[in-house]
Amino acid sequence: MTGETDEERNKRIRREILTDAYTADEQAISWCYYLEREMTVPFQARCIEERTISPLREGEEARVVGMTDEVVSSREMFVLVEWMDREFGVPLSQLEVLDVDQNTRDAVDDWHYWNGDGGRLG
Repeated sequence: MTGETDEERNKRIRREILTDAYTADEQAISWCYYLEREMTVPFQARCIEERTISPLREGEEARVVGMTDEVVSSREMFVLVEWMDREFGVPLSQLEVLDVDQNTRDAVDDWHYWNGDGGRLG
């Protein structure tokens, strides 16, 4: 997927991830399924942005162990992390992946793109 233009990425995301997903809830579920399917867990990630809904600080690392059990928001995907002997959900947009396989990197990059520049749920 590397080397795609923004337009190509937008088309691919709409074709492969958001096909038949018309409402914000349907889009959120489609993203959740896509990320679950494409990400190989566990993997290390680094916090790139502090958020009031997460205890992670910029630069801190956490181990991503999966998606949260439920879609918490139609505007954000939450992943389950292990950090300081606890497990909890944090926004995927808060994290950058570290040493991961290409499918995981592409899936997370797709979410970062869609959530940031490419489009918004809802």
